[in-house]
Amino acid sequence: MAMTRLDGRVERGNRTRQLVLGRTVEIASVEGLEALSVGRLATELQLSKSGVFALFGSKEELQLATVREAGRIFAERVVRPAEEEAAGVGRVWRLCELWLEYSRGRVFPGGCFFYEVIAEFDARTGPVHDAVVRSQRGWTALVERTIGEACAAGELRADTDVPQLAFEVVALMETANVVSVLHGEENAYRRARVGIAARLRAAAVDPERVPQVP
Repeated sequence: MAMTRLDGRVERGNRTRQLVLGRTVEIASVEGLEALSVGRLATELQLSKSGVFALFGSKEELQLATVREAGRIFAERVVRPAEEEAAGVGRVWRLCELWLEYSRGRVFPGGCFFYEVIAEFDARTGPVHDAVVRSQRGWTALVERTIGEACAAGELRADTDVPQLAFEVVALMETANVVSVLHGEENAYRRARVGIAARLRAAAVDPERVPQVP
């Protein structure tokens, strides 16, 4: 009986934690991680302050948990679906398409969650800054690895400068995100697709393997 009560409390705690994190990623994507507070979350979600505080213990841990939750959502919406595509130009294109749709579809209300928090914490120090850096480096490494796999598969030229190509396609995606969020312009995503397709076509062994952008 005691174990049943304990399991019930743990389950309720996990549900409450997910409820809180579902809101914190929304807030942070628009207003930044510094906008998070136990009082605000308790009021908006109709929870007790002590209950919210007990889940995280500090504002810093709340911010770190929010970065982790955003990373989990990003992996579900972008990384894992791209990995279903066979290694090659198709996977590179799919990864870029998924990222652009993640931004365009406002998985997070402020567009790309990480673009927002990188701008907030880029010049700071501390655990939150370090977590944001790890997320950014992980994304860059994934793009580079995906492009490298396309080279190894013989679909991109062997002399492709992988870090440079990765840098350029990421820059196009991030520019589309910021222009769309700032101006409410959907056409920025098409412009990014056109640019990415052009760069991949220039590097491809068979340019016809790169989709045409309508």
